[in-house]
Amino acid sequence: MEYEIAIPDREEEEALDDELMAYNLGQVPPAQAEPFIKICRCAKDESGQLLGGVLACSMLWRVLSVETVWVREDCRKMGIAQRLLAEVEKEALRHDCYMAQLDTFDFQAREFYEKQGYQVFGTLPDMPKGHQRYYMYKLLQ
Repeated sequence: MEYEIAIPDREEEEALDDELMAYNLGQVPPAQAEPFIKICRCAKDESGQLLGGVLACSMLWRVLSVETVWVREDCRKMGIAQRLLAEVEKEALRHDCYMAQLDTFDFQAREFYEKQGYQVFGTLPDMPKGHQRYYMYKLLQ
């Protein structure tokens, strides 16, 4: 068989994602009715200005995937991230999630996540150069 290597267009990218999803679900059926449930929260001040937020979703097998946790620099160390993360985890429990997972860099918030009960299960050294990336999880209760 002959083939060529090309850059996929948007439709081809979606087809690739769909094919991998179909394969994955053929191996391990989904444990939740909806494959992706967005579970996001944000904090705003009295004038509606964004102070911080957590972007996350429950994916396929009742696992909360925390993608983004951010708090404005002048609002850090006030408990905002802790409260936001707790709210997202509580909502994930309502969707029957049993675990949360995330990743962080050594220059971000590993210690913060450890204080919230997350544990490192993997480390990618020298990513980016001179730094480390930590992969973490937490069993939700």
